[in-house]
Amino acid sequence: MKISSLLQQKKVTLSFEVFPPKKQDDFDSVRQSAAELVSLHPDFMSITYGAGGSTQLNTAEIASAIQGQETTALAHLTCVRATKEQLEQTIADLQKRGIENVLALRGDLPKDATEGENLFPSGMSHASDLVPLLKQAGFCVGGACYPEGHPESKNRDADIENLKHKVDAGVDFLTTQMFFDNDMLYSFLYRLQSAGIHVPVMAGIMPITNANQVSRMVDLSNAYIPRKLLSLCDKFRGSREAMWQAGIAYATGQIIDLISNGVRGIHIYTMNKPKVAQAILRNVDDILAATNGVVGA
Repeated sequence: MKISSLLQQKKVTLSFEVFPPKKQDDFDSVRQSAAELVSLHPDFMSITYGAGGSTQLNTAEIASAIQGQETTALAHLTCVRATKEQLEQTIADLQKRGIENVLALRGDLPKDATEGENLFPSGMSHASDLVPLLKQAGFCVGGACYPEGHPESKNRDADIENLKHKVDAGVDFLTTQMFFDNDMLYSFLYRLQSAGIHVPVMAGIMPITNANQVSRMVDLSNAYIPRKLLSLCDKFRGSREAMWQAGIAYATGQIIDLISNGVRGIHIYTMNKPKVAQAILRNVDDILAATNGVVGA
């Protein structure tokens, strides 16, 4: 099913994200994690794409396996280090596998890039360049967005302008980078509306179950870390079990607040950990059911 159709049918969707293994030896364990996540019946699952397309084949295989279990798959596609022929081949492969949804991304710049290297041999250097190609192939296309501004943007206004260009190219929905302060998202959604961007927005939630994750999350997403979360990490970093429980509680609180304030899509960055997704779902399953009007909720 196309995610655009799914979003029209449900008041609130819940989705999970997995990332393919960098080493082929780890493929079976990741595929098992994906299967366990599918068993939780998310509305769809997103499968990431390695830097420079390093996990391209695994992305397609995992997406195909998820689709085979009757769960909608969203395959990521990046244009870094890809020729136009390679992109067209990947698109054809996804079509052959029955994948209907693609998240169009520029992609992270590879750390091993050499000076003077042409990182965009296809001539496509932005996600917005990929969108028309994917729409012509019949895909439902998603895009990424940053509530606190893309780390490479000059300012937030420029970031919104670039995002508007991507939406105007044909993006059907957006998924946010992780954030830890819901007010940041609410402010961002207001700015989107003011800019004439009206596509559905999925709120990306990253459960912090290890205190050491915080600094890495800041580096990855430029995210503001609220004092409440910092205090939580300082208090419980000495106990793995306590930190895990506190992190799940914090993420649950974010999700409940988001749903209460009308956010219609919750996207959980699971880090390939089914137990994390399971714990959060256990905390919000009745809320999701009641919001979606399920009888008996």
